[in-house]
Amino acid sequence: MDDAGASQGSGKPGQAAPGAALDPAELSRRLAEIAERSRYLVSGFLSRQSNKGAVGMADPMAIGSAFFELTARMMADPARLIEAQMALWNDYLTLWQRTAERLMGREVEPVVAAAADDRRFRDRAWSDNAIFDYIKQSYLLTARFIQGAVKEVGGLDDQTGRKIDFYTRQFVDAMAPSNYVLTNPEVLRAVGESGGENLVNGLQNLLDDLERGKGRLAISMTDMAAFKLGENVAATPGKVVYQNDLIELIQYAPTTETVHRRPLLIIPPWINKFYVLDLRPQNSFIRWAVNQGHTVFVISWVNPDARLSAKSFEDYMHEGPLAALDAMAAATGEKDANVIGYCLGGTLLSAMLAYMSARRDRRIKSATFFVTMVDFAEAGDLSVFIDEEQITTLEERMSKKGYLEAHDMHQTFNMLRANDLIWSFVVNNYLLGKQPLPFDLLYWNADSTRMPAAMHSFYLRKMYQENLLSQPGGITLDGVKIDLRKIKTPAFILSTREDHIAPWRSTYAATQLYAGPTKFVLAASGHIAGVVSPPGSKYGHWTNDNNPPSPDDWLATATHHDSSWWPMWEEWVSQYSRGEVPARHPGDGKLKPIEDAPGSYVKVRAED
Repeated sequence: MDDAGASQGSGKPGQAAPGAALDPAELSRRLAEIAERSRYLVSGFLSRQSNKGAVGMADPMAIGSAFFELTARMMADPARLIEAQMALWNDYLTLWQRTAERLMGREVEPVVAAAADDRRFRDRAWSDNAIFDYIKQSYLLTARFIQGAVKEVGGLDDQTGRKIDFYTRQFVDAMAPSNYVLTNPEVLRAVGESGGENLVNGLQNLLDDLERGKGRLAISMTDMAAFKLGENVAATPGKVVYQNDLIELIQYAPTTETVHRRPLLIIPPWINKFYVLDLRPQNSFIRWAVNQGHTVFVISWVNPDARLSAKSFEDYMHEGPLAALDAMAAATGEKDANVIGYCLGGTLLSAMLAYMSARRDRRIKSATFFVTMVDFAEAGDLSVFIDEEQITTLEERMSKKGYLEAHDMHQTFNMLRANDLIWSFVVNNYLLGKQPLPFDLLYWNADSTRMPAAMHSFYLRKMYQENLLSQPGGITLDGVKIDLRKIKTPAFILSTREDHIAPWRSTYAATQLYAGPTKFVLAASGHIAGVVSPPGSKYGHWTNDNNPPSPDDWLATATHHDSSWWPMWEEWVSQYSRGEVPARHPGDGKLKPIEDAPGSYVKVRAED
């Protein structure tokens, strides 16, 4: 997930409002009650963490060995380290001098400045107050020194270098002065205004999150009680018309008198739930596509348990989109379809298109890929978790239950944007003592899913680690050697410029693989907000009629548009819709409705 920052909220019901007088006896009673409750919760948290032996999908031993190698390399070239330390001390001396001058009333230039979009230092006191400005600049100088020092160490292999860089950033982010009571001016101000009530409320929030996570810290990012599936999220009207072990297929009710002849199938990633494309009416891609005259079908993947541990990537293809295409033909009478694949759903779509091409199955008339990687040579920060040592450890963990725990995936993705998705909430919830505001995207982000052991191991090994999907015949599905170069289906590839999960330059590689006409579009923002970008949103996009080999060359000659990419996609996909027919309603064809959308599978939460 992406593009979701900290939410500022108010205190809990029953908690003192900021600035209200606090009864010392009541404060004492509450502190004693919280202290008693915290003893067993914190003790349970620590015991579970020590037994868990994992950081998301990562293996702590692998992290330790990487930094051990880093230390050895640094000690082998002490001159470079001493040089970097001397530069840091010179920066510190300059900072001391300029701070002293500022305290004497002089105007001075900062030694180092925070990035314009760094929300950690948005409070005016970080700039207006000389002491907090000094604390901020000291941190920024130290962070620059630490990250620069580890990047300049030579002799490390690429995987070790990426791992060290990633976890160094995690450490540097954790040490930011904004994360601590005594060095955060906003928190100190709240302490003065509330008589310390914000810290009492924050401790209560922390204990609530520990209790909710059964000893594992599960940071609250939004008001989960504010949303209900089928009512104010995932509420586009429709029916489940087909179901098997892996999917429920939802057909949405039309809103137009006529519809495109060819129906539209959406394959979401099974790492998350499908309703990221159906949040609120105003940002629902599904509702918008229905309003454009598409007969929309969406796959809702099961949240798997141990019974499905042996389900493979091949099973996901057969029981997922291939089964959905058969069901759609029965529901509409049309065997052909236009298909969208989102992220991992797009990776499956590309493999399936190659499989269908080898079987001379031409039912998919156009393929749209949302933020999809098929060449994993440059997989971004997620590659930090993918090496033989860590995958082997992860497979051992999955073998115990038959699946990867949902919170492991959730924690891993949050670590990719730790300042926005971890530390901002630490400050808001635990230091300021506030409750996060309702936010549909963060509600979806917290609704994590498990991964079957067999499928997830195949995906990590064959694609991320070995990068075999992009190699002709690199992987085999149901006896068919997959070759993406045989795909002649017209393709629309949407990527997002700030994507931290599927870097756009990596997704661009597909333009050089597919044999059919391919249109590449680059949207602003990230993995979610760049896709969920309806007309009227603030994010624009870039287009180019040519697909040169280099993604940078593509961008250099691309045309920027201030508007959403959705209408342009509709114009593109309409070429492959084969006219119009009277609107189809769920149940009109051979498939009878099973239940109302969004169905049952999506309602199974990971903790159930």
